[in-house]
Amino acid sequence: MTSLQHITHVYFIGIGGIGMSALARYLNEQGKIVAGYDKVITSLTKQLEEEGIDIHYDDNFDSIPADFKNLETAQVIFTPAIPATMDELIRFRESGVPILKRAQLLGQISQTMTCLAVAGTHGKTTTSAILAHLLYKSDVKVTAFCGGILEEYNTNYLCSGTDVMVVEADEFDRSFMQLSPDVAGITAMDADHLDIYGDVATFEQTFHDFAALLENKTLIVNEQVIIDGIKVGLKQGKYQAINIVIAGGAYHFDLRVDKAVYKGFCLQLPGKHNLSNALLALAMAIEYGVAIEALKLALVTFKGVERRFTYRVNTAERVLIDDYAHHPTEVNAVHQAVREMYPQEKVLAIFQPHLFSRTKDFMEEFVSSLAQFDQLALLDIYPARELPIEGITSQVLCNKIQKLDAKPSVVTVLDKEDIAEFIDEMNTRVVVMIGAGDIGVEIKKLISIPSKNER
Repeated sequence: MTSLQHITHVYFIGIGGIGMSALARYLNEQGKIVAGYDKVITSLTKQLEEEGIDIHYDDNFDSIPADFKNLETAQVIFTPAIPATMDELIRFRESGVPILKRAQLLGQISQTMTCLAVAGTHGKTTTSAILAHLLYKSDVKVTAFCGGILEEYNTNYLCSGTDVMVVEADEFDRSFMQLSPDVAGITAMDADHLDIYGDVATFEQTFHDFAALLENKTLIVNEQVIIDGIKVGLKQGKYQAINIVIAGGAYHFDLRVDKAVYKGFCLQLPGKHNLSNALLALAMAIEYGVAIEALKLALVTFKGVERRFTYRVNTAERVLIDDYAHHPTEVNAVHQAVREMYPQEKVLAIFQPHLFSRTKDFMEEFVSSLAQFDQLALLDIYPARELPIEGITSQVLCNKIQKLDAKPSVVTVLDKEDIAEFIDEMNTRVVVMIGAGDIGVEIKKLISIPSKNER
């Protein structure tokens, strides 16, 4: 890693973030002395501290050791999720210590290995996780920076060597333009982050700009993506999943590559979107050069990514599913998956909208996607980095759904502290809790609470 060779101390502002923590682990393994700040203690920050990384939780520049302020040997990494008004960030900028965005550091690392990058509005975390697992299980010396916790390994950072890098190519803030990919996949390019891009055309152009980074290299795209590249899909493309059968909660399929057919693949994740994700990961691994038979053995053992259709409870009395979906297309994918798994049962959805701007930009699409469930409760909008937008609330979204002819039998806005009581009152066996905010914390509170039928 040429540009950081002389650096001995690296300080992360927002070290507990899913992407930041993986980078902190990597640099810690590389022999750098790593420390950082985060706002709250989480399971991720606890794991980092157990690995010898010092973390503090108060915005206090003066408490940071002097070695992390050395102009010659220190480096600061920050995430755009950190507000520009944060004192530590301001003071570091005033100090003259070199500062990089997370994406810039990833870009530097991508120049040191063969880089396999997964882009797309939806599915990039699951696809990159599947790809990392496939390479790891196929004995490729891989370093993977994942945007979620891989269930089998209980980590977002997987390392068996430094020949190959697997990374999410994040479109937020145009971060993926920092990368130097050798093989890239694009899962989808439905509009998102319009608070950053302004309009759909600008958003889509940035994906074309990312694709241009792959000139004379390997670009693989899902069948619906309107960019030239090697196509994969369930209906068309060089790589296709054919003869698909659902059995035992898993997809069994054959893999067609051009005219050749390889039989006996299995993916133990529900949802057609996940089958598409797996197909893209397989294609990227094959184009890199991994043997197809090794990939077949690896795929069947993939257990999933936390908060991507994760079963928190799965019994005869109760099914509680946790999913990170925060875009209407992703909500549609969750609905398709849960209907496929439980075709004869009612489904209760509890959804926490993420960002006022996203709720505003896709209000009508959210109305359509959420109205598909049998019962629905909305939590207040999770603001993340944003201030409220006048006229954009969960109640407004709720009112629009209530006016539909075809709508859930129950549509309401719910306070977090009333979730358990509401689920009990609905007495619906299959419950999905959806959103990218802190709804994931709320669902963990429900795991130990028995359903009405279990009491």
